[in-house]
Amino acid sequence: MLAKLAITHLLNDTVGGPVTHLMHLVGYHPANPAAPINDTFALEFVVVAGLILFFLFVRLTLSVESPNPAQQIAEMIHEYTGGLSEQIIGTGYERFQAFVTCIALFVLLNNCAGLIPGVITPTSQPVVPLGIAMLTFLYYNFHGVREQGLIGYIKHFMGPMWWLAPLMFPIDIASHLARILSLTIRLYANMLASDLITLVAFSLAPLAVPVLGLGLHFAVSLIQAYVFMLLGMIYVAEATAHEH
Repeated sequence: MLAKLAITHLLNDTVGGPVTHLMHLVGYHPANPAAPINDTFALEFVVVAGLILFFLFVRLTLSVESPNPAQQIAEMIHEYTGGLSEQIIGTGYERFQAFVTCIALFVLLNNCAGLIPGVITPTSQPVVPLGIAMLTFLYYNFHGVREQGLIGYIKHFMGPMWWLAPLMFPIDIASHLARILSLTIRLYANMLASDLITLVAFSLAPLAVPVLGLGLHFAVSLIQAYVFMLLGMIYVAEATAHEH
């Protein structure tokens, strides 16, 4: 908790003023203009900065003969997400592997932040899963249009028979928009429930109970990161698939 509060105070002291000014420009007025950055954003910032530093370190210390532990971890992640992407997306999966890998790692690390006693899991706050869901939605639709052209991509929403297009088009559009809601609620609800269970576990006296609570939280964190990545791959595969 102390580390989290420290980074929040540091960010507010260094960039709080410009952030407040930017919020005012877009018509949003923070409750506390002197400290517009909350703990959730601070934790997200730490996760992003940590991932950037990790991969920069791996890139700068690459070695074929004697890979360091960081490189070995990066290679395992790359091989796992690459194999899964190849199975789901198919040919040309390499273009999308970086995105789905970053999404999975970002979700996982934010989920696991709740393992620190006193720290609220960022993904248990609705705005965080919503932001990731909207980014995923924009990403796969962008590549769908890029891969097939605007007209070709729109045909995906019209169904296999032209005479069903007036019925299928609004249904498919609604189902795609609902993906934002389903991705958001699935991640948010699971992590909120996991946070509550962990809190209850820590309120009980025996040491084994909090340990079990943390173990459950970690398992839920892994599963939700995997599910989010998997659904992202499926959406990309559907959007970029060519009809035969």
